[in-house]
Amino acid sequence: MLNKFRLYLSMIKFSHSVFALPFALTSALLAAQGLPSVQQSLLIVIAMVSARSAAMGLNRIIDRDIDACNPRTKNREIPRGAIKTTEAFIFVVLSFAVLLGAAYMLNDLCFLLSPVAIGFLILYSYTKRFTWLCHLVLGICISAAPIGAWIALRGTLNMEIIPLALAVVFWLAGFDVLYALQDIDFDKKKGLKSIPARFGIRRAITLSRLMHTATFWLLVYTGILFNLDLPYWIGMAVVGLLLVYEHSLVKSEDLSKLDFAFFNMNGYISIVVFISTMGALFL
Repeated sequence: MLNKFRLYLSMIKFSHSVFALPFALTSALLAAQGLPSVQQSLLIVIAMVSARSAAMGLNRIIDRDIDACNPRTKNREIPRGAIKTTEAFIFVVLSFAVLLGAAYMLNDLCFLLSPVAIGFLILYSYTKRFTWLCHLVLGICISAAPIGAWIALRGTLNMEIIPLALAVVFWLAGFDVLYALQDIDFDKKKGLKSIPARFGIRRAITLSRLMHTATFWLLVYTGILFNLDLPYWIGMAVVGLLLVYEHSLVKSEDLSKLDFAFFNMNGYISIVVFISTMGALFL
């Protein structure tokens, strides 16, 4: 059972929760202008993790035949038979059920909007079959983290949180473009859509840099909008340096450091945003 549990964590890349979860918690801090209650925080975490788990599981099910053909992904849990498709489907259904339960316990608007979030999560898994804008669709899906956390605390959707949500859209889309560089040849061969497959490596890297530039300035605008103090601006300086360093690791002629740029740098960025926001509110 422990081994099976580990397989499911591996299937959904549970460690990648570090990307979006800090942004959800950052939004919760801003909505509460301090610490949310323990119950609210716990329900936000449960909703966020269950939504992401369901989305990843669903993506693995929908892409199982594609993954089986791709040398990079052929050893994933479903293609190699470690997890059966039926088992993965049950996992997805249970995860969505947990999401709906957490949303219901938060407030009415969260519960009413949760099917919309689920719809976007389902849509994303099909987008690379018909549009190279799939990276932005994924960014929109992940932007549900700060939007959902805001609604969980305020019970309404206000314009103040939109710049942070847009920052997440471009941040996620930007590093997903870099991640897609690994599969550029395979995507072209299979007729799958992505920015690297459509525009080539150099232009894809340029577009990723533009998206991350937009991310940085949207985070700056968020700090101005909420009148955040010095710790936030120190954090923004660190975020700017991390973004520059991330893109210095990825070159059109050398993609060997792509994994480090993808996981480490972006994990650090989301955590720095959260810690600096907390520092600005409490120190």
